[in-house]
Amino acid sequence: MNMTLYESRRTALLNTLPDNSFVILSGYQQKVRSKNIKYHFRQDNDFLYLTGFNEPDAVAILYTDNNADRGYRYALLCRPKDEAQEVSFGERAGITGAITLYGADDAFDIAELEQVVLSKLNKHTNLFISDELNRFATQITGWLNHQRRNSGFDIIKQYRTLTPLAKYLHPMRVIKSEDEIAQIKAAVAASTAGHLSVMQACKPGINEGLLSATFNFAISKYGCTEVAYPNIVAAGNNACCLHYEDSCCDLVDGQILLIDAGGELAHYASDITRSYPVNGKFSNAQKAIYQLVLSALDAAIAKVAPDAAWNTLYETCMEVMAKGLLELGLLSGTIEEVMHTESYKRFTVHKTGHWLGMDVHDVGPYHDENGEWRKFEPGMVFTIEPGIYIPLSATDVPAEYRGMGIRIEDDILVTQHGHENLSVHIPRTVDEIETVMSANE
Repeated sequence: MNMTLYESRRTALLNTLPDNSFVILSGYQQKVRSKNIKYHFRQDNDFLYLTGFNEPDAVAILYTDNNADRGYRYALLCRPKDEAQEVSFGERAGITGAITLYGADDAFDIAELEQVVLSKLNKHTNLFISDELNRFATQITGWLNHQRRNSGFDIIKQYRTLTPLAKYLHPMRVIKSEDEIAQIKAAVAASTAGHLSVMQACKPGINEGLLSATFNFAISKYGCTEVAYPNIVAAGNNACCLHYEDSCCDLVDGQILLIDAGGELAHYASDITRSYPVNGKFSNAQKAIYQLVLSALDAAIAKVAPDAAWNTLYETCMEVMAKGLLELGLLSGTIEEVMHTESYKRFTVHKTGHWLGMDVHDVGPYHDENGEWRKFEPGMVFTIEPGIYIPLSATDVPAEYRGMGIRIEDDILVTQHGHENLSVHIPRTVDEIETVMSANE
C-alpha cells in the first residue's frame, strides 16, 4: 500500500487550514443486518481518502505541530489486536500496525478516544470535524469547552471554533489524480463488460432480477466486488421511477429496458445508463424519444472543455429535448414559451449529471466562492445523463409513447484540451444497439 499518497493528501489538506488546527476524522462502524449477521463493511470515503485505513471503528486525528518535521502530527485510533475476534472476523492492524503499516505517528485503542482528544487538543483553537453519520454529535460540544470549564480561574482560556472539514476537503476531491482517473477508468471498463452482457442477454420473458445478476457476474470478472449503487434494471413503466430497485418483473415484448448500473473498483465508482428495446428493435416512437435523448447528451458532451461552466450541460440538454418534444407534439407553444415556463420538466424530471469519484454522487461544490457556476478543470470526472419519462398515466399523450423511460448516461473526464467519454464503448446509437441485440434472436 502506497502510504506516501495518503501522506501527501494530509499535507495538502493541512496546508489549507489555519494555524492551531485540530482535525477529527470519523470512520464508519460496521452495521448489523440481522441479529449477529453484519453488512459487508464499507469505509467512509473522506476517512479512507486521507488514511487508507479500511477497518471499522476507527478515528484519525491530525493536528498542527511546529515541532514536527512536516508541521503536523497524525494519530490513529483503532481496534486493538484480538486473537479470538480475528479468528472469526479477520485480521486487524492493531495499534502497532497503525504505525508501521499506515504511517501514523501515534496510535491508540479506540476505547481511549475521549482521553486522547482532550490531551492532544492543548492550545488548538480551530477544530475541524468529518463525521458524516454524527457519531460524535453529543460529545463534540464537551470537547470544545472542556479546557475552559476544567481549568483554574486564572488560566488562559481556549475558545474554540468548530468547522465541518468538508469545506476544505471536498473541493480537493473534485480534481482527480492520475491514479484516481486510472481507477475510475478500470471501473468503467468492468461496467462496459457488464452492460454488454445484459444487452446480449436481454429478451422478452427474462426477469429484471436475472439481468441485474448478469451485470454483477460480468463485473466480478474484472475484480469488482461491489456495485457503486443498487442496480436499476427497469422495464417499461418501471423506468419512470427514477430509483427503481425492485427488479422483480418479467420483460414484455415491446417494452424499453432502462439499466442504470455501475461497478465499483478499489473504492472508485462508475455510473452508466443505457436504454434499449427488450426485443432488440426500436419502434418509431421509441426511436424518436431515444434519438432525442442521445442528441441532448451528445450536444452537452460537446460543450465540455476547460473553462466551460457546469450549468451549460443542463441548459444544453433541456433546450435540445424541449425542441424535440415540441416537434413531436408532446409539448405545445413556442420554444420561448416552453423554456420560460419550463413545461419540459413534465417529461425531463431531473438534473443531468453529478461529480463522480469515490462516491457515485461525489462530493465537492458546483459553485465557486463567488456563487458562480464552477468552471471545468482538467481532472474533473462527472456524469451527463439526460432522460425523458412518459408514464402510462400520461393519458393525454399518444399511446405509442406511454410507459417509456429513456435515460442515457456517460462518464466524462475533462482533459487539458477538451474531454474524454470514458463509457463510449457501450453501444449508444440506434444502429449499434440493434446490431448487438440482433444476435439475441
